[in-house]
Amino acid sequence: MNTRFSDEDEAFRREIAGWLEEHLSGEFAVVKGRGGPGDEHALYEERHAWEKKMGEDGWIGVGWPKEVGGRDLSLNQQVIFYEEYARAKGPGRVGHIGEGLLGPTLIHFGTDEQKQRFLPRILSGEDVWCQGYSEPNAGSDLANVQTRAERDGDEWVLNGQKVWTSGAEWSQWCFVVCRTDPDAQPKHRGISYLLVPMDQEGVEIRPIVQMTGDSEFSEVFFNNARTGLENTVGGENGGWKVAMGTLAFERGASTLGQQMNFHNELEAIIEIAKRNGKAKDPVIRQRIADAWIGLRLQRYNALRMLSGAEGADPGRESMITKLFWATWHRDLGKLAMDVMGSHAELAEGEPYELSGLQRMYLFTRSDTIYAGSNQIQRNIISERALGMPREPR
Repeated sequence: MNTRFSDEDEAFRREIAGWLEEHLSGEFAVVKGRGGPGDEHALYEERHAWEKKMGEDGWIGVGWPKEVGGRDLSLNQQVIFYEEYARAKGPGRVGHIGEGLLGPTLIHFGTDEQKQRFLPRILSGEDVWCQGYSEPNAGSDLANVQTRAERDGDEWVLNGQKVWTSGAEWSQWCFVVCRTDPDAQPKHRGISYLLVPMDQEGVEIRPIVQMTGDSEFSEVFFNNARTGLENTVGGENGGWKVAMGTLAFERGASTLGQQMNFHNELEAIIEIAKRNGKAKDPVIRQRIADAWIGLRLQRYNALRMLSGAEGADPGRESMITKLFWATWHRDLGKLAMDVMGSHAELAEGEPYELSGLQRMYLFTRSDTIYAGSNQIQRNIISERALGMPREPR
């Protein structure tokens, strides 16, 4: 595991840090630190303008190959990019699903025509994407999806419902996992991966209001919605492999940026503890120390996972990542409220908006549920990493 950076890497760190310092001021100063978890509605148009500025200066798709318009940065430099972005309090990215999930999926599984059509508009920050995976009865059991697509000439006609669709109300496109062969056995062999335009008759979006007051995700209903056959990734009934590939891209270098955001939250908690005297409480001190240790463990495990040979199996140790950080972050939310004390119960004044740590606490209630609940993660570890018998169905 390499935890050191070369002189070239450090020069790159200075480059991206300088660009962020220069541009997260003036016109874009207002978006600094906004739009993260629990704050997704904040300054959306301004953050989309920021996304386009990033695209204009070539800071979208930094890990993508140069032949499709990316920078093809080394893994170390991708880690540096995400860490410096979080350190500078760059705003929540409106295009992260397109850049981090769909883009790599098309690079690996898409046709030349699909790459030429969709990738440039992700790189420019123009198109925003959402993910059509979960359904009311098919969350962790993705092979049980019931949304159907039937062929009608040179188009697919979609009917069904998706839920927990992050960013749906702002997205131009959705990549949808749906059933195109209802009789296929096993079930995952009858699934296709379709790229569906959101701005059309037959697509209804119903935002779901969360405890934070925002509606970061939505229900999406397809009622005879349409998309062209050319928008099938991986071929008809070949969507399961593509969908699993998309999920694998979720565990990339950006996780180090997520951890830097966690670091920012922990630093804010420590500052409050010093200011209000909670830092003298021995129990609080121990909990802060444990949080700091947990954050370092996350970093070193992520670097170990990412430092393997290209294309190699990341190893069973990588399976603990989601379970560990989700539980750790949920506990950090509790720590934040305990450090704030009675002030955790109060809004500072009109317009009675939540503080960043209050939003964080409420949002962390979902960390152990989305992207695979803790219970599902433990099953994966026991069955696939430890070789234990499969859970009875």
